Amino acid sequence: MNSPPSDTAHSPDAPSDPRIVGNGRDPARPLVPVGASGGALGARPLMAQTFHGRDPDTVAASAICNVTPTRCQARTRLYRDGRLELEGFPVSEISDHLADEAVTIWLDLRDPDHADLAVLSDEFGLHPLAVEDAEQEHQRPKLDRYRTHLFLNVYGARLNTGTGELATSELAAFVTARALITVRKDDGLDIGAVVDRWDASPDLTRFGVGYLLYGLLDYIVDGHFEAVQSLDDAVELLEDQLFSDVPQDMQVQRRSFELRKSLVLLRRIVIPMREVVNALMRRDLHVVADELTPYYQDIYDNVLRASEWTESLRDLVNSILETNLTIQGNRLNIITKKVTSWAAIIAVPTFITGFYGMNVPYPGFSRQAGFATSIAIMVVAGIVLYIIFKRKDWL
Repeated sequence: MNSPPSDTAHSPDAPSDPRIVGNGRDPARPLVPVGASGGALGARPLMAQTFHGRDPDTVAASAICNVTPTRCQARTRLYRDGRLELEGFPVSEISDHLADEAVTIWLDLRDPDHADLAVLSDEFGLHPLAVEDAEQEHQRPKLDRYRTHLFLNVYGARLNTGTGELATSELAAFVTARALITVRKDDGLDIGAVVDRWDASPDLTRFGVGYLLYGLLDYIVDGHFEAVQSLDDAVELLEDQLFSDVPQDMQVQRRSFELRKSLVLLRRIVIPMREVVNALMRRDLHVVADELTPYYQDIYDNVLRASEWTESLRDLVNSILETNLTIQGNRLNIITKKVTSWAAIIAVPTFITGFYGMNVPYPGFSRQAGFATSIAIMVVAGIVLYIIFKRKDWL
């Protein structure tokens, strides 16, 4: 990982290396047709659908470029004075449009490689360190500040309710004065849903890049909330299993570890978002207009809630693990107590039959009265012990 620039704004408490969806990259992949998926996706199986079940090849279809110097799939949009004017125009024309101060550009690259990102650097004059961070996977969520732009790295999240495994989708973004460039490193995050969110509030597009960035972050943070809610539901089911009439110790133990692992991963991508959103609202960055401040504040509040919820769920899962072990110990104690009580009851007739089994004469030896006496003593002693143990709740 590159050393961050001196004026970088990021979260200091965020562990690195959250998992992502997909396999490793293959930088030596062959050239692919224009409009098809390039980058690592050209060398590995494509995901059949995004986290929300849409086809990653066709989402935001009107914005897909048919002519692009990149080998990966690209999407473009142009807003002029707050109105959508162009979609799917060639990437090579972006620099021409940026000369107009009334224009706001969105460019999306789907899993690009080094050559594709070089096109970005040429078109927008991006810092080499930021471009390298966009190319590398497993970056931590952060916001880096450069002289002409910002670099943002965030993660979408989705919980598999069947397995309890959390899948994440990494996205990098470059934020300039008049352009938002998104770089998706896999197909998990549904960029079409982000575009739908932008189109849902056309009156806010006049705020340019600040609004586009708001729609992107709002969608991502909502995904974090969905993941936390799914984890909360899974923990509730786990609590029901914990106190089930039929012991499910192994299932509870296994599910607890799965959920705790997912919560640790979710914490890694949620906690740093507090610093990311807070840094974006700084006035010296000139990203968020005053009119957009309440919207970003709402995102920040949601990030705080998701963070606190994640922490409480992690503590709850740890409590469930400890409670499950305690229940197992209590159950073992009850079983041991019952077995010991029955052993004591059985020991009485064993002693009596052993006594009467001696090869020496004793009262009642070789007589029916002796046999009847021994039977009576065994039965009476067993019943007395049973009553005593039952009253003490040992049986």
